[in-house]
Amino acid sequence: MVKILKVKRESCPAARFIGKRYLNGPNWGEWWSNGWFEKLEAMNGLLPINDHGYMGAVHIVDGMPEHWIGMFFSADTVVPEDFEHVDMEPLEYAVFYLYGDEKSGEFFSMDTHNMCLEELRAQGLKRKEDDWCFERYNCPRYTTPDEHGRVILDYGISVM
Repeated sequence: MVKILKVKRESCPAARFIGKRYLNGPNWGEWWSNGWFEKLEAMNGLLPINDHGYMGAVHIVDGMPEHWIGMFFSADTVVPEDFEHVDMEPLEYAVFYLYGDEKSGEFFSMDTHNMCLEELRAQGLKRKEDDWCFERYNCPRYTTPDEHGRVILDYGISVM
């Protein structure tokens, strides 16, 4: 079962999310096989909200989820060839440090999302509807399991 270890509020200035857009779910495998993260990490303009992690992001467009894989950059960053981008207004996020077993799939369930929404309400925060959410796969929190085989996934929900 996924457990919320802590919730932290983070700010992101106007940003350019550079990566790839997916309408039918993200494809992380192609990122590893093509070395795309290495290309992005070599660029100038990475924002602190990346926090030594790889980013998955989603928002709602015309009632449907639009998924992205990539990284946050300053708003004026030049987009390299073969990448896409989306410009984002300044946003505040509630970032949940979720503790659990990566292999279980529970990190990515509606139950976990709803648990985070309940915690938002308990803390007096309000979700910015249909705006950005992100998954931050931080190294080493997510990449190095603890003695119980569990990791920490950072899950951000935009708030007002």
